[in-house]
Amino acid sequence: MVRAPAIDLLDVAVFAREGQPHSQFAWLRKNDPVHWHPEPGGPGFWAVTRYEDVRQVSRQSDIFSSWLGGVGIPDLGDGYLAASRNMMLVMDPPEHTRFRKLVSRGFMPRSAEAMTPRIKELAGLIIDNVIERGECDLVRDIAGELPSFVIAEMLGIPLEDGRRLYELTEVMHTDPATISPQVQENARLEMLRYASTVAVQKRREPATDFGSILAAAEGAGEPLTEDEFNWFFLLLVNAGGDTTRNLVSGGMEALFNNPSERERLHGDLDGLLPTAVEEMLRYVSPVVHFRRTATQETRLGGQRIAKGDKVVMFYGSANRDEEAFREPDRFDVGRAPNEHVAFGAGGVHFCLGAHLARIEISAMLREILTRIPDVEPAGPIERLESVFIAGPKRLPVRFTPGSRGTAANPKPG
Repeated sequence: MVRAPAIDLLDVAVFAREGQPHSQFAWLRKNDPVHWHPEPGGPGFWAVTRYEDVRQVSRQSDIFSSWLGGVGIPDLGDGYLAASRNMMLVMDPPEHTRFRKLVSRGFMPRSAEAMTPRIKELAGLIIDNVIERGECDLVRDIAGELPSFVIAEMLGIPLEDGRRLYELTEVMHTDPATISPQVQENARLEMLRYASTVAVQKRREPATDFGSILAAAEGAGEPLTEDEFNWFFLLLVNAGGDTTRNLVSGGMEALFNNPSERERLHGDLDGLLPTAVEEMLRYVSPVVHFRRTATQETRLGGQRIAKGDKVVMFYGSANRDEEAFREPDRFDVGRAPNEHVAFGAGGVHFCLGAHLARIEISAMLREILTRIPDVEPAGPIERLESVFIAGPKRLPVRFTPGSRGTAANPKPG
């Protein structure tokens, strides 16, 4: 066995410096793919780094539970764990199946496609807001704006409120080692309080937006409780922003670092944008991991997993698995096939908003690449201080100033 590097998948400094610890992942996949990882203040967990093992855990919700211990690595207090179980992400079937049906209609391909014209319009407006300046923060001014606006439109709330909710998600996902726990708790409580006001408004004055549909939905034959609605709302806001924001900014960083692939994409934007989006999803892997808890003794990757053990799937590692992808460390905008696991690896928790996210990402990238085509970094990248969500936090860029409202009716990506 090759001498092991220092393995610490909880070191936020590594994520802030490198994005994701790919050298550690590579060693683990080859030498110890289901690795027992110590946990400061906790019992430890199994780090699952190989593509097929991640797929196995994802598809066996009866053995690897979300409900039992939640989806984050740290163990939660009983009260907070119980509250979080109102969120679909922390449910197992059959509860998960029932609640997923409540919201699935709004995320079906047909529903998502119906939003495409408005998403394109919003993407154009976002570029309008920066194009005359010739410089901006690509994360805050561009990549973070679109998912904030789209989720606000879906929920029927003001766009400015969408911006504030985006700020709260950033606080909530910052690593606890780098921020006050009280600040994070305040952000979570502010979002839940806001959700309560939305529920009251939508039940009093229902409309056709998703917020109204959710407020009128029934869980087990009865309207959703206040906690159920609030946690559903929190999940939609968090999930609706992370992938798109970090994928657009991280994908542009990949293009900056791979000029030949950027030139290739510019040369055939209509033909290559769909595969480029999938490659960005694989290469960036915005969601680093999710946890499950073993409901029984089992085996995984040659290891004996005890009942109650934490099992953590590292998607960024699975998406660089040499057994699943040819030249996995190479960024290839035309890569096909590309069965990445950026939206999950199948099973009941496969990302409900995957189709909508792809529409958003394609629309925003097309606006960037056609309207500010010479965009380039204008300073150092500041990365998120998180071991859960990966991507740039600040990415200053510059470009040749242009005129507002000159987007050329881009075709669907």
